[in-house]
Formats: sequence, structure tokens, C-alpha cells
Amino acid sequence: MNTNSSAINDIIQKHNPFEGNMVVRSSQIWGKSFPDVPSINAPASNAVLEAVSKVNQGKMQMVGVTITGEKGVGKSQVISRIRHQLQKDENSLFIYMGKYGCLNKIKYDFLQALASSLRVHGKYPGVMQWQEIAASLINNARNLQYTPQQYIKNFTKLIEKNSNFIEDNTELILQAKPDINDPYIVRAILLTLAPQSWSIYANHWLAGSELAEKQAKTLGLPNPKQEKREAEAFEMACQILEVVSDYKLPVICFDELDRTDVDDNGFTTAQVVASLSKDFYNNLKRGILLLSMYEKTWIDQVKVLPQAEAVIDRIANYPTPKQTIQLSYLNSESVVTVVSHWLKEFYDSHQVKPPSPLYPFDENKLREFGKQKLSVRQILNWCSHHWTVSGDEPSTVSHKSPVELAFNRELQEIEESMNDAMENNDWMAAALLMGFENLIGKTVNGFQVEKVDNLLGRCHVQFKINGKDNGKEVKIGVAVIQQPNGIGVQARLGQLIDYEQLNLTRGCLIRSRNISRSARLAQQYLKQLLNEKAGKWAILKPELIKPLLAIFQVYKNCENYELSPEIIQSYIDEKGLVIKNPLILDILSEPSRK
Repeated sequence: MNTNSSAINDIIQKHNPFEGNMVVRSSQIWGKSFPDVPSINAPASNAVLEAVSKVNQGKMQMVGVTITGEKGVGKSQVISRIRHQLQKDENSLFIYMGKYGCLNKIKYDFLQALASSLRVHGKYPGVMQWQEIAASLINNARNLQYTPQQYIKNFTKLIEKNSNFIEDNTELILQAKPDINDPYIVRAILLTLAPQSWSIYANHWLAGSELAEKQAKTLGLPNPKQEKREAEAFEMACQILEVVSDYKLPVICFDELDRTDVDDNGFTTAQVVASLSKDFYNNLKRGILLLSMYEKTWIDQVKVLPQAEAVIDRIANYPTPKQTIQLSYLNSESVVTVVSHWLKEFYDSHQVKPPSPLYPFDENKLREFGKQKLSVRQILNWCSHHWTVSGDEPSTVSHKSPVELAFNRELQEIEESMNDAMENNDWMAAALLMGFENLIGKTVNGFQVEKVDNLLGRCHVQFKINGKDNGKEVKIGVAVIQQPNGIGVQARLGQLIDYEQLNLTRGCLIRSRNISRSARLAQQYLKQLLNEKAGKWAILKPELIKPLLAIFQVYKNCENYELSPEIIQSYIDEKGLVIKNPLILDILSEPSRK
């Protein structure tokens, strides 16, 4: 280890370990997170792990734990700690939901979050948790002990040896598990062991997504009924969790619940999720429900729900019935512990040894902070702005804009999950909607944006832009349609060309992939849109939607980032994130100008 003071000071001047690291994002729940101090908020994480142990021992069946705390005290960090502890436990599965689209479709969104969580690698590197479950299903039915890797490696040979391998094993599994009502769920789980050309579509199907007719037929999986998607999503999620719980205990976590969004009935995110959790509690035979929110959200929203007592009995019954686990502010000792832990990881990564574990900060000053009841986030923020060789005076180094730091973090998160993002119609539509709301009152290439109607969750056309194009009144219906070819694409295009129903003058399809020539009705609707209805097709490219998704997430998490809408707006205007975005411009332009 290098102990040279000038080398250490040079590192301090060039690298700030605290800058921009104030908010735990979902990728850090799954992957490498911030330096974790196990003693901080240990009662909360210990209670959840204790509940997991009791359920696995058969002492309990369903447990509901709600963690509450003020902003920045470490709720998501506790969840990350729990996830990483459970990763070492082959008897548990972690399911995480931290992003919420249209609350009217919460059950469908949960199914997607469930499928996404089970795609994450579990105990074995390179092996999805879906594949672990698939191997367990076959082993249990046939009294075998093969590893998931063996099934994955030999899948093609197994099919060549027995073309009915999937059918035969599905039948055996159903005989062994008569409580499973849907054989197609078992079939799809087994298909995750197949080569990617099959497994990728099995994963999509398990997330409730529609498959193109060709893929659905090849895999032998029926497409969901669009008109019953929300109800079917809940039933499917329950069935999957029932299958999973025979082999591994599902730990279902709902994070980031302190939002202002409401559903059509006026219920907030926390209220909708609390009610959904109650439904899962009533329908599953075993599992852990873990919710995280502000104390104020718990008091003002959850405790005033209709039948609140029934909800609370199910989501806050451990370790003390009807009570949440409250996280605390830091004290003097814990402030020193947190900062020294962060600094140790930083200095070790640069292979240097500082003069003291807290260098360049003064221990007495840090201990004084502990008397002020500060959150972890506040301490880290102070460290970021006083990261100098003196460790006392505010840094004179030019800091990046706090909005830019948040934007870059969200952009990195999105880039790591871009494949999932490109399949999420409503999330991309919501980001575009935010962009056009940003343009209200502005004129872009002759188009004056006057009003934007939010139709998310109400119909397949997610929003409508009202304005004047060079003085002519225009009403553009926008539909993001990323489903593979099938009934879903046909239904959405059919609604997009129904200008009279939605009072449109133009329809705009947002899509990245072609529509199959064999999808005759969808092709017919597309031709009507482009040729007869003066509509257009704006090609969806990842590089164009990414910045919009990132700034949308900054907006959604502005309270966590301690950013006002006004400062975010200024950043958007300064960088031209919306007004110069080619996809935004394409949507507004007349088809003839494309």
C-alpha cells in the first residue's frame, strides 16, 4: 500500500467517492451497492432474515414486514443488504419492484417485475433463477439431482433423444403438483432451460407479454387475452409464486412507494401496493412481503385506507403485530463508522493507506454531526461537498450539476436494462408524455404545443398532443407499440386509426421493429394509418429514448435526489434534452416532412 501523502492528496483532488452517490438505484439492489455497514439499521435487516428463517423452518407461513423511515435514512440500503444476504441462501428467491407505471395496471406491472426478478442470476453464475426452478421441478418429479447447468448444456440433446421432453416432464410435474392449475406456466418455465432462440420468448410469455403467432405456436404457449390482461396477470403471478414457493421461499419487496401518482379511483402508489400485498397474503401459501416507505406515507395513506386494519394485519405483522420497523437517524458513533467504511473501500481501490481512517475529515467534527440527527444521505452529501485535502472547508473544485449527476446515474441504470426498457410500452410512453408536457406553450419547428392529454391506462393510445401546426389545429394520438406481431399489435393499431373515437387529426405509431407481412389485419391497419389517415410511423431507437427515460426517472425520484421540478426543468432546457430530441421532433412533424 502506498502511504505517500502527496500521492494520496492527488487522488483526493481527482476522485470524489461521495459525489453523485446519494440514492440507491434498483441495479444496486441486485448488483454491487454502496459500501454497507451491517450495524446500521441492523434490527430491520435482522428481522426480515429472521422471518425468512422461521418460514423456511415451517414456524410461520406468510409474513408481512413494513420498514418506515425518513428520507435518506437508508431504507433501500437495507433492502440491498437483505437481497445480498438472500443470494447466499439457496432456499430463498428475491423479487423486487421499485418502478411503477400506470397504477390501474399494477397487477400486470407486478407480473413483469416478477419475471424480471427471476431472470436475474441467483446462486449460480450465469444461471437465471427461472432455470433453477425449472431444474428443481424436473428433479422433484423424476427423483433426479441434476444441476441447472447440466440441463441447460444438454437441452438440445435431450430434445433430440425425446422430442416430447417438455410435454412428458410437464405431465409428470403436474401429477406431482396437482395444485398447479395452469400447465402452460410449467411448460414455459421448463423452456427457460432451452437455447436462447426459445428461452427468450418463454421469458417474455412468463412476463405476460404477447408472442408473435409463429413463436407462440413453436413453443406451444397460448397468448393472453388482452381484455382480461389485468385479472389474468394476478392469477398468473399467484400461480408462478405457488410453483416457486414449493422449492424456494419468495421474498417479495415493494420499494419506492412514496409517490404522488394516483389511479383512477384516487388511490396512491402506497395504497395500491398495500392492497395488492393484502391480496397476495390471502392467496399465497407461504412467502415474505416487504414494503418500504416514509413514516408519513404510512400514517397519511396506508392507515386511512378502507379496511385499513385488514391491510395492516397482513403487511405489518412482524416482528410486532400492526407496527412497522422504524429506521433511525445516525448517532455520533454510526456517523464515524459510515464515513470510515466508505473511505476504506475508496482508499483500498486506489491501493493507498491514508494517515488515518477518516482522512481528510476531522473525527471530532463528524461526531458533532451525530448529535444533529442527520440521515446517511445528509452525511454523504456533506462529505461530497467537503472533499478536500483539508477536509473542513467546502471544496473549491467545480462540482457537476446535481441534476447532471442524477441524470447520469439514471442513464447508466437504463443502459444496463435497455432490453427490458424497450419492451415496456407504458414506461416509454410516460417518458415521451413528460417530454411533450415540457413543451406546452412552446413552438417547435412551427408546431405550437398547447395541451397534452394523458391517456395512459385508459386506452392503447397513451397520450394526445393538442396544438397548432403552422396555424392549423392538430390533435396527434401517440401509441408506443413494442409487442411482437400478434393480436395485441392489431388491437392497438385498430384503435390508433379510429380518429373519431379519440378526436384525432393524426395518429403516430412509435415502434422499433417491423410488423410481419403475415399479420394481415395489422398490415391493413398500418396502411390505413400511413396512406389514408395521414398518420406516421416514428422509428423508436434506443439512443433517442434513453435520455428521455433518464430525465423522466430523475423527475420521478426528484424528492430522493432533493431536486426541485424547477431546477430539473432548467437542466432540460439548458441541454435541449426534449426540444432537440429527434424522436420528439419526428412525432411533431408532418408525415410529408419526414
